[in-house]
Amino acid sequence: MPRVKRGTVRRAKRKKLLARAKGYYANKSKLYRAAKESVDTALKYAFVGRRRKKRDFRRLWVIRINAAARENGLTYGQLIAGLKAAGVTLDRKVLAEMAVSEPASFASLAKQAKDAKPLPVSRPVTAEKAARPAKAVKVRPSSSATA
Repeated sequence: MPRVKRGTVRRAKRKKLLARAKGYYANKSKLYRAAKESVDTALKYAFVGRRRKKRDFRRLWVIRINAAARENGLTYGQLIAGLKAAGVTLDRKVLAEMAVSEPASFASLAKQAKDAKPLPVSRPVTAEKAARPAKAVKVRPSSSATA
């Protein structure tokens, strides 16, 4: 097998990695092995963070929509169900932006949702459920009663 020396390739690779670690604390920006570990960890966190950002923004949008919906006499679930029934196909990002910047138009959407789907009413007990006997509950004697 031929001998491989990798002179300039190795230097370029290390230089690139140390450039990525610029600004890291102490040896993590100076020594190759420590820098490599730090850069690898940072890249892992960056990958996870890009996924996490999507979740965080969706949570923020839901919180904003819920707050605006409650100002208009609906819960978040009722608003979303009503908008779906009304055929409104706005996503949560747009709804949240409307809730913050255009409360009047959001209120009209909330009214549409309220009209499209009536608020849930507590269901009456059916005869079948009323006829069922209540479940018997076993009561275990406590340890202090036997002492």
